[in-house]
Amino acid sequence: MSDINKPEFEMNQELSQENLDSVMRKYDRESNTRIWTGTPQKIITFVLAAFSLWCIYVTLFATFLEEIRLTSFMALIILMGFLIYPSRKEDIKPNYIPISDIIFMVAGTASYLYFTFNANTIINQGTHFTWVQIIIGIVAIAALVEVTRRCVGIPILIVAAFFLIYALAFGLTNPEFLGRIKYLVRNLFYTKGGIFSTPVNVCSKYIVVFIIFGAFLEKTGISAFFIDLANSIAGKYAGGPAKVAVISSALCGMVSGSSVGNTVTTGSVTIPMMKKTGYRNEFAGAVEAASSTGGQIMPPIMGAAAFLMADFIGVPYSDVIGRAVLPAVLYFFGIFITVHLEAKRLKLTGIPKEQLPKFSMLAKKMYLLIPLIMLIVWVSGNYMTMQKAASIAIILSIVVGFINRDAHLTPAKILDALQAGGKSAITVGAACGAAGIISGTITMTGLANELINVIVGIAGNRLIIALVLTMLCCIVLGMGVPTTANYCIMAATTAPILIRMGVPIVAAHFFVFYFGIVADITPPVALAAYAGSAIAKSNPMKTAFTASRLAIAAFIVPYMFCFNPAMLLIETTPLALAQIAATAVIGIFGVAAGMEGYCFADMKPVIRLLSICGGLLLIHPALMTDIIGLVMVVGALAFQFVLGKRSAA
Repeated sequence: MSDINKPEFEMNQELSQENLDSVMRKYDRESNTRIWTGTPQKIITFVLAAFSLWCIYVTLFATFLEEIRLTSFMALIILMGFLIYPSRKEDIKPNYIPISDIIFMVAGTASYLYFTFNANTIINQGTHFTWVQIIIGIVAIAALVEVTRRCVGIPILIVAAFFLIYALAFGLTNPEFLGRIKYLVRNLFYTKGGIFSTPVNVCSKYIVVFIIFGAFLEKTGISAFFIDLANSIAGKYAGGPAKVAVISSALCGMVSGSSVGNTVTTGSVTIPMMKKTGYRNEFAGAVEAASSTGGQIMPPIMGAAAFLMADFIGVPYSDVIGRAVLPAVLYFFGIFITVHLEAKRLKLTGIPKEQLPKFSMLAKKMYLLIPLIMLIVWVSGNYMTMQKAASIAIILSIVVGFINRDAHLTPAKILDALQAGGKSAITVGAACGAAGIISGTITMTGLANELINVIVGIAGNRLIIALVLTMLCCIVLGMGVPTTANYCIMAATTAPILIRMGVPIVAAHFFVFYFGIVADITPPVALAAYAGSAIAKSNPMKTAFTASRLAIAAFIVPYMFCFNPAMLLIETTPLALAQIAATAVIGIFGVAAGMEGYCFADMKPVIRLLSICGGLLLIHPALMTDIIGLVMVVGALAFQFVLGKRSAA
């Protein structure tokens, strides 16, 4: 938001960049990087920018073997991972990298390049590998594990270690331990069923280009435009700053793809605004965290996992984003209603009209949306491949950036966008590689089938039990694990459970996708909520529980589209879809009001329970449950309306 349009209190309350960086370093491992200055910094910037250009070139023009593309991609991920991320975040000195890191970096990079330059030989040699090749594979896996530890975190490695130990101890049938190691390494490193499986393939082919596009879009000043736009739309209404946070975080989050990063970026503006308006600290931090987390389910970009979903279920990416629209709208509707009811309860006002940006001024900047709009058109209309559409959208972003005077895109900013895209790709690439290790181990040991049989046996014919167990698995494994990796693991393990229970494949994958995301705001490891609490100066655990309450729709909507797949546009008609949308909106409203405990007036416990139960009954697609749920919710709201009138009188 420009200084002219900023409310005075917002400008006074904004956090310093140093404080924001501190929050990011604490809750976002990607921000714990080495300090490079002078000539070394220029070299590192050049390496990252060159990597981005290489990825764009490869996805558009390369015709060489897929194994060469995948192994060279991971070699560069390993190289940059060691250059950017230190072994410990406390051990950071300017222009310093330990000898041990250099050795590990060279050995790890060389291991992947060995595969790159010997791809034809390795592919044609079948299953006969020498111990030298096995040792090279072990070094490559170890290097990936170490880079993942540095930039992603320990939780995903705990999961990987569990499956690796299971494979070596029980899962593989070779009676000799060395034979099991040889088989495991060969399958994880020298085939496309391990590290170089679907996650890394999709990452190198699609995700990286969209990450770079997001970096360029940020440089055009679109985040500030989104915040201004949200202020213009909702700022003047009751509790306006919180509604601004919901709208702006939804818009910014679909571009950034990071729950923590979006919480800190937009929260540095919106959280102080909410506190100044009168919202409690915990509530302000929770609104931003819940909204920012939902950015990953907001079409058209939806973070990296949406690309993986398209590949896993074998549908076009445009099909995924089309089916995601209604669930995303319901998610943000639930948060929006809750912040509105909280504002009414506290009798909060909006931002004075004279302090808000004028829409007529914002209309002149609508050209900032051109790259995003054209990307949607190209992808949804299948006019060109996703990577080509993203690459042309990058060019459009550069053109738009040159036009925007407030955030003029200079050659230095173009270089900065390229290096930012390259840096962001490190974490996603490492997470995808680690997910490949996990899914590869699960596949080769047959553990997925055993897990499916156990849960299906427990659930019997009761789908709700399978859904609850799957939800718990997703949330537990999602604690501290990036959405991309979490989705890959769940797609290989728990999604088949739901498919076996009769849930359509699209609905099953959306279910695990949603619950992998909400792990970022679900206690006890709610990193986005903790980042929001650091900015709001609130109790972290209270903020996390409040964020979970605000995002209650995220815990309900996945059940809705599993019981009624028509919500995801599966075998439905426009009339049926309209009915589903209407009952879903009423149901979400009832649950949100009951959870908030206010609607026209404070709700008594019995009325709260009536409203929540009625909203939950509207989840089930049966006509009878819809009628009962509708009567309960409407009855509760009617009672509250009369009570509110009496209170006012």
